Amino acid sequence: MELTTDMLLVLGILVLAATMFITELVRVDVTAVVILVILGLLGLVPSGQLFNGFSSNAVISVIAVMILGAGLDRTGAMSVVAAMIVKLGGRTEQRIMTMISGSVAVISGFMQNVGAAALFIPLVSRISARTSIPQSRLLLPMGYCAILGGTLTLVGSSPLILLNDLIANANGSLPPGASSLESFNLFDVTPIGIALILMGIIYFLLFGRFLMPKVKTMTSGNKRPKTYFADVYGIRGDIFELLVTMDSPLVGMKVGDAEKLVGAPLILAIRNTEAPRLAPPSEDMIWVGTILGVMGTREQVLEFCEKQECRLQPRLRTFGHLFNPALAGITEVVIPPASQLIGSTIGEVRLRSRFGISVLAVNRRGEILTEELRNVRLESGDCLVSHSSWKDLAKLDKDRDFLVASDLPKEEARPQKVSYALMFFAIALGLVLFTDLRLSLALLVGAIGMVLSGVLSMDEAYAAVSWKTVFLLACLIPLGNAMESTATAAWMAESMINLLGDVSPLILQITLAILATLFTLMMSNVGATIILVPLAINVAITTNTDPAAMALIVVLATSNAFLLPTHQVNALTMGPGNYRVADFMRAGIGLSVLYIGVLVAMVNWLY
Repeated sequence: MELTTDMLLVLGILVLAATMFITELVRVDVTAVVILVILGLLGLVPSGQLFNGFSSNAVISVIAVMILGAGLDRTGAMSVVAAMIVKLGGRTEQRIMTMISGSVAVISGFMQNVGAAALFIPLVSRISARTSIPQSRLLLPMGYCAILGGTLTLVGSSPLILLNDLIANANGSLPPGASSLESFNLFDVTPIGIALILMGIIYFLLFGRFLMPKVKTMTSGNKRPKTYFADVYGIRGDIFELLVTMDSPLVGMKVGDAEKLVGAPLILAIRNTEAPRLAPPSEDMIWVGTILGVMGTREQVLEFCEKQECRLQPRLRTFGHLFNPALAGITEVVIPPASQLIGSTIGEVRLRSRFGISVLAVNRRGEILTEELRNVRLESGDCLVSHSSWKDLAKLDKDRDFLVASDLPKEEARPQKVSYALMFFAIALGLVLFTDLRLSLALLVGAIGMVLSGVLSMDEAYAAVSWKTVFLLACLIPLGNAMESTATAAWMAESMINLLGDVSPLILQITLAILATLFTLMMSNVGATIILVPLAINVAITTNTDPAAMALIVVLATSNAFLLPTHQVNALTMGPGNYRVADFMRAGIGLSVLYIGVLVAMVNWLY
């Protein structure tokens, strides 16, 4: 097969996409939109089909799954799961780890795995506080099993949701005489998923004590040991009140400028012309008679008072009620991968004025940032050490741009609606299993049922959707179509077979699984799926093997994302677990090898 101009253009776009995904010059969803625009401008996809991805079965299904997951979260159904785990698991680390990992894997089979992991992080924190088992011993197996759980059903991950759409597209460009590929049903992949989940749990049961980082006990939020934030983040000292005198250089200065002074303690509260309040915005002015609530060692605060001519109050007369541990404290807040705040500085986000949150430090992949925090640009997985009232933190917890990794003293939002949430989830699942409705329509029945029954408002349903993921999917689907329609996938398959020579189908399967793993580590699993599934199908057709089995190996291999914190779930657990890249490498190498072995063996056994 000779290269045509259209093939060269598609190959060039593939190289451009891979480069932009790997280098992260722009966000992945922006890269996807750029690819879509280029495909349209070059005419590689007909203009009438260019935006079909936005109405595709896969994209609508992803939206519905996100709304269903948000409904289950909003009703507090997950807290019931946590209570059951503690009750049945006792205080034994291996039993607790097994129950947490198994539970998150099952739930991840029916919702996006990053959503399942986000639900379980506060629960792991709660369980850690009750059992004194370090979070770091539980979060990594939990995160890995959330990824593994995405292989349990056809709606467990975006690549699996895409699979039938890619098969249908491939059927439209099969060579003459080739049999059409059959689509997969919801539970066709379940035996493989169960095997992979069991493999992951057994792996940690046997080798977890050698693979898990050796760290001190970490419980969460207001229940962490007093030395935790001092040991991990260097945040030491107590709360003091300072009275700004007439001769103080602070008079007429903004809070933000005062915080930049050499040796300044953390300014957590203020009373100037208004009632005392926490988290004063950086623009607040300091006047004569202003009282500041600061945190630091006594020596640091005394030295600051002397330099700035402030008077140290003998006790907390103004802020005593605000700093009551029952009402306020220090906790950790994680920036999830779908946050719209990624790329913004802490100062631009205005956490103090908008949410009443004071950021004290940032944990970024094990590096602790404490200087010039207002200028720190937020990244996925950043763990913000913050001080606030529990009431303000509860409001922050409802914002999808943040994930509060603590056991908040708050009530669940709508526990009275849990029966409706479970009912409509069951209805959606039943429609998928027992009717011929399209997956997207069946799932949307459950999603709109949650809105009509008051489990979620429509605005909350919109907020539950990760539009970054939606655009990534919708804009990359035409790239897969272009690979098929221009025969680029067939040319790549032929080149790959010629390169490998006369090898067995098993070697081809392992090669494709390794390629999918590497692509997933370098770019999104959606991008890897769209690029490699057409390739796998054409390889299978050329070698007279089962195209559906080859496609399934590729799609499932995109969940083999354990080596680096590039996967969204790994990025989410990195901050709360205080993990380093080396921790993922140490635990992920063996698991990645076993994953490919079990995957290929199960697919060959079933197909």
